[in-house]
Amino acid sequence: MYNDKNSKKIVETIQNWARSHSVWVLAYGTGCGAIEIAPTMTSRYDAERLGFRGAATPRQADVMLITGYLTVKTVKRVVRVYEQMQSPKYVVGFGSCTINGGMYYDSYNTINLLDKYLPVDVYINGCMPRPEAVIAGLAKLQQIIREGKANGAEKYLENLDWYKANQRKIAPKWIAKAPDYNW
Repeated sequence: MYNDKNSKKIVETIQNWARSHSVWVLAYGTGCGAIEIAPTMTSRYDAERLGFRGAATPRQADVMLITGYLTVKTVKRVVRVYEQMQSPKYVVGFGSCTINGGMYYDSYNTINLLDKYLPVDVYINGCMPRPEAVIAGLAKLQQIIREGKANGAEKYLENLDWYKANQRKIAPKWIAKAPDYNW
């Protein structure tokens, strides 16, 4: 006979499996890496066969795919879009620009670590990662969703003060006017 703990585990396993096979992606193209998204979705690589589909709005998306370097202005918008997404939600950092600022790392206006402003579940390496790397990164995301380890949204809520403090450092006036985190 199943007890309540086993039943919850079974339901959670089924939910995670289903989530990993129906992933709606919102591509937030901030740099040159966005050029690789179209070939990834077309017939040659066909990411849709793996369960990835494009989303029209943040409210429909499960994953925000950030492709390229971020500036103070774009980080504001990325945070706003992330906060509009429904939970569970995931972030994929695409290319070296989201990791370390890429070739713009020493610019006064470039954000070097996306992790300081939003929780990133998976990074895809490269200076314009090829579609094969994009599919491998998305497959890694599917794996951690199935395992129940993709918990960026929970991490964001648990450490909201830390994330907001980092956001205030780069955009003090914007954060002062913005409403608190709203779900």
